[in-house]
Amino acid sequence: MASKRRQFGRIRKLPSGRFQARYLDPTGMLRPAPETFETKTDADDWLAEMQTSIRKKDWRDPDAGAVNFGKYADAWITERGLMETTLELYRRLLRLHLQPTFGDLDLDEITPPLVRAWRAELRATGKHTTAAKAYRLLKSVMATATDDELIRRNPCRIKGAGKESAEERGVASIEKVYELAEFVGLRWRAMVLLAAFTTLRPEELAELRRKDIDLVAGTVRVRLAAPELNTGRRALGDTKSEAGKRIVTIPAAVLPDVRLHLELFAEKGDEGLLFVGEKGAPFRRTTFGRIWRKARAKAGMPGFRFYDLRHTGNNLAAATGASLKELMARMGHASVRAALIYQHATSERDKKIADGMDTAINDALGRGTTPPGNS
Repeated sequence: MASKRRQFGRIRKLPSGRFQARYLDPTGMLRPAPETFETKTDADDWLAEMQTSIRKKDWRDPDAGAVNFGKYADAWITERGLMETTLELYRRLLRLHLQPTFGDLDLDEITPPLVRAWRAELRATGKHTTAAKAYRLLKSVMATATDDELIRRNPCRIKGAGKESAEERGVASIEKVYELAEFVGLRWRAMVLLAAFTTLRPEELAELRRKDIDLVAGTVRVRLAAPELNTGRRALGDTKSEAGKRIVTIPAAVLPDVRLHLELFAEKGDEGLLFVGEKGAPFRRTTFGRIWRKARAKAGMPGFRFYDLRHTGNNLAAATGASLKELMARMGHASVRAALIYQHATSERDKKIADGMDTAINDALGRGTTPPGNS
């Protein structure tokens, strides 16, 4: 009796005595098995697995993962439409920490053991925060490769590897904030006070204009941000998130300093920058950094960062009894949830937060209460 003709795939015996299996893939291309088989039964079993995967639509092109990681990651970053600061960070992480290990490999050559070894080596240098950032980027790129069906499964499977264990941020007392404001000099005094008591981010302070300050209402409006890239260029653009576009009430005790700054140092006209250097150039962190380091050393706070002023203000605001919703709105927290919360926060309650901070400032400095808008 003649043997039944195979319905899927072909098997042939090679001169070596081993068996080769081949089949037509869903695109009509003839695909050989990646290896030969010792017996015809083994080859037949392999073909049965391929037939099942095609029927279940689980079949994947075995050559799909033969895409260079470096080129794929570079395209991935370009296609994201990122803010300039994030774009700069991702390209630096790719160039310095991903390319040296993975740049010459195809996507399907990146395995969980290789990822673990790479991360362990990077952490061994003491760069734990950098390792977390680089791992998150790698995981995101490989997740997209999985969605694109270029690889079957993401090789980044280390639980908690993308979580940063940031150093605890410093918190200054109100007295120390005023010491720092004194030591940076009159030109930068108002910026230090606004950073602490309105909790604006440095990049938001850098782009404030005269028209953003309302001395009658006692508020500052955040519309844009101008973070400084490592190249020294100001990257003018939107705030960190939509929630970052906000109006923040200034504690009344700080308004006289703001008014004096407007009179002495801010550029003229509604569009004039609020903070400029002695020669009229826009605020630069590199230039101000030298002034800040000297000031914090005089105040006995050598490790206190300028961004810690924002953290200080957030703690002060929380101490007034402000709710989580109100705090998130005042801070312009960069998350979808915080943006939603911001929409429901009221300017009336924000004024009460500022009044509470105003009382704390005046009590610490031994002053009486300052009427809003008056010096």
